[in-house]
Amino acid sequence: MARIDASTIDLKERVVAINRVSKTVKGGRIFKFAALVVVGDGKGTVGFGIGKAGEVPDAIRKGIEDAKKNLMKISLKGSTIPHEIIGIYGAGSVLMKPAAPGTGVIAGGPVRAVVEAAGIRDIRTKALRSNNPCNVVRATLKGLSQLRTAEEVAAIRGKSVKEIL
Repeated sequence: MARIDASTIDLKERVVAINRVSKTVKGGRIFKFAALVVVGDGKGTVGFGIGKAGEVPDAIRKGIEDAKKNLMKISLKGSTIPHEIIGIYGAGSVLMKPAAPGTGVIAGGPVRAVVEAAGIRDIRTKALRSNNPCNVVRATLKGLSQLRTAEEVAAIRGKSVKEIL
């Protein structure tokens, strides 16, 4: 996976989940916040990050910085994805299907955030098994990273696009 420079592209940030975590010490509980953030340029580049801090705004800022370090390029076919795929990460599993233009984004919270940040406008998805936002986001990104266009498949096989289709 090629490293993408985040400074050259205009990224939109979206907070997927904020979780309050606590640590019990001798004097009581210490609360901190973990923010799951997705960033994308709306043209096929997307990434996610997790930030942890004592205050919510600091956690979000750290999450955005982390997300900009983990950007990846995905293959698109117009406003949808080239083919059906299931992304799996841990117990999280996400089924993604291409949809006709005008369908819109049919997806739940964490999947919707990733798909919209990536710039996909027509897709049908279903989060299977786990509903943990972190694992669902990772599964979605893993599935999207495995997408390949007909041109990419043809180049690998040494055939023309017409032979593939």
